[in-house]
Amino acid sequence: MEGITVFFQLLLYVSGVAVLISLVVLIIKLIYTVDKTNEILDNVDTKVKSLDGLFEVIDSTSNAISSLKDRIFDKFFSVLGKVGKKNRKKEEEEFYE
Repeated sequence: MEGITVFFQLLLYVSGVAVLISLVVLIIKLIYTVDKTNEILDNVDTKVKSLDGLFEVIDSTSNAISSLKDRIFDKFFSVLGKVGKKNRKKEEEEFYE
């Protein structure tokens, strides 16, 4: 009976050491993976920052085109409204005559 107890204790110790060694190996691999991921993220961040200037130019160009378009349509509809008012006045004058 005492031999079985010693055997199970030894088995538990050996399996505990095996689990501990495998955890250390997994943690080392995890650290390596995290370092590679950080390197990739830093690379992507650098590339995105290099494109920020381009996006600012596109944004300012888009805003300028939009404001120009708004002014053109405002003028167009203003002129169209004035022409419409003149036509309505002529029609009202002809109606009352």
